Amino acid sequence: MSERLTVALQYALPKRLLTQLAGKLAGLEGGKATTAVIRWFVGRYGVNMAEAANPDPAGYASFNEFFTRPLREGVRAIADADFVCPVDGAISQFGPIEFDQIFQAKGHSYSTTALVGGDRTLAARFEHGDFATIYLSPRDYHRIHMPCAGRLTQMIYVPGELFSVNPATARGVPGLFARNERVVCVFEGAFGPFVMVLVGATIVGSMATVWHGVVNPPRMPDIEKRTYAEGEVVLDKGAEMGRFLLGSTVVLLFPKDVLRFASEWAPALPVRMGEPMAQLHPRAS
Repeated sequence: MSERLTVALQYALPKRLLTQLAGKLAGLEGGKATTAVIRWFVGRYGVNMAEAANPDPAGYASFNEFFTRPLREGVRAIADADFVCPVDGAISQFGPIEFDQIFQAKGHSYSTTALVGGDRTLAARFEHGDFATIYLSPRDYHRIHMPCAGRLTQMIYVPGELFSVNPATARGVPGLFARNERVVCVFEGAFGPFVMVLVGATIVGSMATVWHGVVNPPRMPDIEKRTYAEGEVVLDKGAEMGRFLLGSTVVLLFPKDVLRFASEWAPALPVRMGEPMAQLHPRAS
């Protein structure tokens, strides 16, 4: 199927209804039927169960439990770098934010203001900064970790569309990551603020954080903001901060002159949680 047709179909499909149905099915505890689905999924997508804390597909009561499975201890080392990759996946894009524009794909950019839910004051802190967009495929580990130590200051739920976030859709849907439903997590680090945006997608049953639990569903009609007192939520580099129930994308924002990405980073490069992502910029030292 051509990319153009794939994207066109997404405009026509009842994405919200499909997502709600998938979420309910993924939460069912169906015994042997659930195990059969998990075994099919592992084979279809080449999931490496040897890395899982529980490698037995029959050991998961529901598909959701399997999909958010923890890794076996020691499988992912946290690198001695200032910033580490927060997820397993593939780099979609990364680099400088041009004033307030984030590059999505050839011919498509979107604004930081739109991404964070319309908060111009927050977005202004990242003008001429840096971003990284990482796509998690169905085969990947779906827990999200901290790229560096940070203190949570705000969480913003932004309602939106539920387009797929695969590379083909990123090339075909303008402003994709600022159109889809998302959870914007704002932190303060040793160098200043940084943002982690969990982007929803078709059939992503829910997104969750370690401090709040499941954020959606329910899917709220309006933007909702929560603020956190100093010291209320503090997470170390490499600590788990959230998870997706079915795959999606994480977008990271950093201020100007805070980091320099690793020299080996490139679009489409597979990455793993805990690997070096960047070092502090000399001006931030």
